[in-house]
Amino acid sequence: MTISGNQLINGQWVEGTAGSYNAVNPATGETLEPAMSKASSAQVEEAVAAAEAAAATLRKSSLEQRAQFLNTCADEILALGDELVQRAMAETGLPEARIIGERGRTMGQLRMFADYVVKGDYLDARIDTAMPDREPLPRPDLRYVKQSIGPVAVFGASNFPLAFSVAGGDTASAFAAGCPVLVKGHSSHSGTSELMAQALARAVEKCGLPSGTFSLLMGAGREVGSALVQAPEIKAVGFTGSLAGGMALVKLSNERPEPIPVFAEMGSVNPVVLLPEALKERADKIAEGFAFSLNMGVGQFCTNPGLVLAIDGPELNQFIEVAGAKIADQPAGVMLNETIHQAYQEGVSNYCGQTETLAQGGESDGTGFKARAALLSCSAQEFIANPKIHEEIFGPVSLIVRCSDAEELVAAVSALKGQLTGTVHCADGELASHSALADVLAQRVGRLLINGFPTGVEVCHAMVHGGPFPAATDVRFTSVGSTAIDRFVRPICLQNYPQELLPDALKNENPLGILRTVNGEKTREGI
Repeated sequence: MTISGNQLINGQWVEGTAGSYNAVNPATGETLEPAMSKASSAQVEEAVAAAEAAAATLRKSSLEQRAQFLNTCADEILALGDELVQRAMAETGLPEARIIGERGRTMGQLRMFADYVVKGDYLDARIDTAMPDREPLPRPDLRYVKQSIGPVAVFGASNFPLAFSVAGGDTASAFAAGCPVLVKGHSSHSGTSELMAQALARAVEKCGLPSGTFSLLMGAGREVGSALVQAPEIKAVGFTGSLAGGMALVKLSNERPEPIPVFAEMGSVNPVVLLPEALKERADKIAEGFAFSLNMGVGQFCTNPGLVLAIDGPELNQFIEVAGAKIADQPAGVMLNETIHQAYQEGVSNYCGQTETLAQGGESDGTGFKARAALLSCSAQEFIANPKIHEEIFGPVSLIVRCSDAEELVAAVSALKGQLTGTVHCADGELASHSALADVLAQRVGRLLINGFPTGVEVCHAMVHGGPFPAATDVRFTSVGSTAIDRFVRPICLQNYPQELLPDALKNENPLGILRTVNGEKTREGI
C-alpha cells in the first residue's frame, strides 16, 4: 500500500506524463512526499476509452454483482488500516477522530447502496401490457425501466478527503447504477486519493469486473478535469465544491457537441432563523450550539451556518454575547489548503469593510494555513440592499442580520438565493404564527430544519443534499442518500420487445421479485 504518485488507468498504475507536484501539510506548510505525477490529455483519453469499453458489461451486470462490488469496496477501504488515516491527517490538517469517522461514513454509504440497489426499487419498472382489441387504436406492449447512463466523471472534494472524494457518494451511487467511474482526485489530498483508489482497484479485480470500471487521474491544475468533461464518452459529471468551479464545469459541458448533466453541489450560507419566543426561552443554549456548529471542522462544511436572521432586541443581544464569547475563545484553526485559506482571509476582510465585527477568534501562530473565526453583523436593510454580502465565505464566519420586525424578517429571507439548508429555531407552537416565513424559506432550501443546526448530513434514504440554484445545478436531485443514484440512470421504454431479450426487471415472471407498476397497479406478482 505504498503511495507511488501514479495514475490508475485501465487497471494499471502508470506514471503521469504531464509533470509532477507535491501535496502540502496545511498545519505546518511542509511539503509531503512522494511527488505526485500529473496525467496528460492522452492518458485521460486512454482512461475514458477503457471506461467506455467497460460500460456495456456494467450496464448488464446483475443487482447482486453490483451489491457484492460495493461491499467489497468497503472491505478494501477498511483493509487500508492506519496508513490511510495518517496520510489523510497529514494532507488535510483534520484530526484523527474526524478521519476515522469519515472513513466509517464512506464505507457506510457504499454498503447502503449495496443494500438499496439489490432491492431493485430504483429501477422503477413499469409495464403496460398490450391491448390489441382497444378501439379506435390498439395499444402496444410498453415496458419502462431505468438503466445506467454511461461513464461518469467524479471530482474529489477538498473538505471531505474520503466521503466526497475517490470512493465517496458520487462514486458509490454511480457504481450502484452500473456506471464506470473516472475520478479526478483532489490535489490537496493526492496521497489519500491514491490509497483509496488502490482499495477500489483491488475490489474491481476481486469481483472480476472490467479493468475500465474505475480509474484515478491526478493533476494540480484544470487540464485533467477539463479533458474529462469534454471527452465524448463521458455522460455525466459529479462535483462538490465552489460555485465558480461548478459553473466552470457546466460551461464546459454546454460547449460540447453533446451537452451532458453536471450534478454540482456548490455550497450555501445555510440561513438560521431565530424566532422571538425561542430566543426568550433559550438564547444561551442556541448560541452555544450555533458557535459549536460554526467552528466544526474550522467551518469548512458546505452546510456551515454562515447566516443568522432574527428580530432585534435584548434576546438577540444575549444570543450575540454568548456566541461572541465562544467565538473569541476559539483558537485559530487549520484550513484545508493555501487556496482556501487565502480566499477565507480575503472574504472576511471584504465583509468587515461592509459590516460590523462583533467577535473574532484567536490569532494564527504564523505556521501553516490557520484562520480566525469571526462573527459579523448588519441591519436587514443593509443586507437586502447589498447582495454581495449574501455570498458564501468558506470557513468559520457568520453574519447576523438584525431585523426590525417579523415583516422585515420575511423580507430578508425572501432576498436569499437557493440554499442547501435552512433552519428555524422556535418555541412550541411558534412556527404556526410564522407560516409565511416558513413557506418562503422552504422554497429556497433542499433541507429545512427545526431547532437544530445544519452541519452533519445523515447518510440515509430520506436525505436531500442539494437545493435550488446556486446551491446545486439541478434542484431535482440529491448528492447524499439512496436517491442520489437517480443522477446516473436514464429511463428507456421497450415497445413490443421479445420476452427472452427483456431485462429481468421487465420479464413477465418477474424473476427479481421486485415491486413493479403493472397496468397502473403496484405488484410483485408475475404477469
